[in-house]
Amino acid sequence: MPKIKVLPHEQLCPEGATIDNIAQGTRICDVLLENGIEIEHACEKSCACTTCHIIIREGFDSLQEPTELEEDLLDQAWGLEAESRLSCQAKMADQDLVIEIPKYTINHAREH
Repeated sequence: MPKIKVLPHEQLCPEGATIDNIAQGTRICDVLLENGIEIEHACEKSCACTTCHIIIREGFDSLQEPTELEEDLLDQAWGLEAESRLSCQAKMADQDLVIEIPKYTINHAREH
């Protein structure tokens, strides 16, 4: 089963993390939340904001193509890169991923 390596993030995951044995089809946002990495998801994972924006540093091509709606929303994300995805929409495939959680989101205040 594939795994996710999360690069260190000052607030959410200072030491970085490796999450093993992830079922294919599981949303990356759910994987992070279930493993104590409190990534923002202001729209409750409904693809209506960009607060769960991540950058796929390795394994990007293994993911399904983003929908047009996801691509439109990503245009509003802070720190957008070619390998950016919304973690509420990107689902695990059969390859390991290395992800980076950007330092900032478009939220003015962090929600819990």
